[in-house]
Amino acid sequence: MGKKKKKTDAGGNGKSFRQLMFRDRYLLYMLIPVVIYYLVFCYLPMTGLIMAFNQYQVGSGFLGIYTSRFVGLKWFRQFFGSIYLPRLVRNTFLLQFYSLIFGFPIPILFAIAVTQIGSLRLQKSVQVCTYLPYFISTVVVCGMINNFLSPTGGIINQLLNKAGIDSINFMNLPQWFRPVYVISGSWQTFGFNSIIFVAAIMGISPDLYEAMRVDGANRRQIIWHLVLPSIRPTIILLLIMSLGTMMSVGFEKVYLLYNTAVYETADVIQTYVYRQGIQSNNYSYATAVGLFNSVINFAIVFTANRISRRVSDTAIW
Repeated sequence: MGKKKKKTDAGGNGKSFRQLMFRDRYLLYMLIPVVIYYLVFCYLPMTGLIMAFNQYQVGSGFLGIYTSRFVGLKWFRQFFGSIYLPRLVRNTFLLQFYSLIFGFPIPILFAIAVTQIGSLRLQKSVQVCTYLPYFISTVVVCGMINNFLSPTGGIINQLLNKAGIDSINFMNLPQWFRPVYVISGSWQTFGFNSIIFVAAIMGISPDLYEAMRVDGANRRQIIWHLVLPSIRPTIILLLIMSLGTMMSVGFEKVYLLYNTAVYETADVIQTYVYRQGIQSNNYSYATAVGLFNSVINFAIVFTANRISRRVSDTAIW
């Protein structure tokens, strides 16, 4: 009888799993802080979702999260029967939908444009200038928006006055909140979001460009028939990931920009959860609303991923 072969890892050149762990022990040590971070700040707080099904009372302490009286779907029924539900869902969806429609194509178009620049030095300079707004604090950006759009002395209203148009109080008119939010968000993030698309375009083989030029293709044809098809998998994957936030609007920016005068178009699920949970101490109710929002996001991602897999064979999982 032949000798029994020792089970080894196929990718480790004959080494066992224990040997691979010992070989890469220093890399694994570096991974420990990351694992601890996600356990403490991402996975451990998930146990608090049980509050969505309990009658949590303020003052019952940490253990009260798990020992409070079970009430089932009471808080979900209360939210579904709330007069604010249509407004919250509509505002949350529309803000993110407009941000996706107007904000998602811009990084792609910018990445294509910047990679067409012949001078590498100019290309890098343009990229750096467009990356900078992303690193500005949200608080600072919102302060800039309020200053620029101020009805008294704001640069936008000064330009309107010079054109013979009366000053507009942008921040107190509901119909202006969505355009301000979407435009400012696109300006702040399009440069940084283009990094992945630029990398994907730079990964296209120069031989393919040369072959198309030999065949007589102009720049427009190269972009349409070579560049876009080459980065299509990247576009699809990022689009699916973006759809996962369709019901999650940046709380900080909305909170810093909105006021009671624009609740009609600015009040979203995240700000409602903040008011109910932090300001009104309705922690169980706020948890139920947040859980509902997360479930909707997951359903959207799951559906988009299934559709993408059937249509293009490109998916996250």
